[in-house]
Amino acid sequence: MSKVAKAPRVLGLLQKRIEGDDCLLALAKRRFEQAGLGAEFYAGNPDELQWLLNFKPANGVPAVAHLSRGINLLEGNGRAQVLEFARRFAGRIYGMVVHDQPELASRPEDYLLAVREMNALLETLPDSPRLFIEFAVGLKPEMFAGFAASIADCGNTSVCVDVGHVGIWQARAAFAARHAGRDVCELKPNHPELSQVVNEVQQATATALPAVRKLIQHLGVIAKPVHFHLHDGHPSSTYSPFGVADHLSFLAEIPIAFEHQGRRVLPTLFGSNGLAHIIRMALGSLGDANCTFTLEIHPPEGRRALGDAANLFNHWSDKTNAERMNHWLAVLRENQQLVFKAAEFADNRA
Repeated sequence: MSKVAKAPRVLGLLQKRIEGDDCLLALAKRRFEQAGLGAEFYAGNPDELQWLLNFKPANGVPAVAHLSRGINLLEGNGRAQVLEFARRFAGRIYGMVVHDQPELASRPEDYLLAVREMNALLETLPDSPRLFIEFAVGLKPEMFAGFAASIADCGNTSVCVDVGHVGIWQARAAFAARHAGRDVCELKPNHPELSQVVNEVQQATATALPAVRKLIQHLGVIAKPVHFHLHDGHPSSTYSPFGVADHLSFLAEIPIAFEHQGRRVLPTLFGSNGLAHIIRMALGSLGDANCTFTLEIHPPEGRRALGDAANLFNHWSDKTNAERMNHWLAVLRENQQLVFKAAEFADNRA
């Protein structure tokens, strides 16, 4: 008889990225509670996180704080900022995410020393949240895996694998290997050359999933908690208002003006099947207890009726942005279901 699958710890990006008052956050809190989603908050300072925790879903799923991208652990001020978050929110959040830095490659010994100093400070705090250093600045995945191995003995510090960042890095590297000096992310749907090289673009994107799986496999040897940022992407994507090629739903496709393999869309880096492979690899290599997943998907275009949450917006004359927020939250829930389905399959195969 197959085992009853244990649902993995899945979080969503809980942030007000659509214009409006804090009722948008109240809507997010309600939808997260209904879905069983935990929250990852972007917080520039401790006071901001204190306010955002008013909207923490009351469903027992841990919360994570994504700290400022400007924090550099090599700097004393950067370590002090992380320590202040840890002190104020010990026992209240599960983890803190900071970006890696180019110095991890250019000054690896100094960076490692700084991370170890940071870890030692965190270990002095009872119930300190764990620090996760995210793959963000575009290092070679092999170098990032080596860094993760070098801090295997740091009890309060680990890594965050952003699968979209790894995937886009790999697609760029694969395309550049055949087209020296070219960035595949320049080939947007309106680019005149895309139709001529679309097969090579898709061959490059097909290397993304194996690269992510290989990285996860390396991390499994370390046997410690790892946090994941889950989102899809494609070098030709123009969905993001922030100019990035990722942070897409795993159900997205890239519209194009010509036919490719009988369709006028391109599949993304991973899609739902690729996501399933990532989840199974993570749970199989690291174990359920060592995995947390945040759906770091940016708001897609669309609107959905507010339904049982309409009362939150009685003071709004125009409900457009509330319905846009509700659509985003529904997309997060749809992607959460993909994660749960993959986890259930993995558990039944065990």
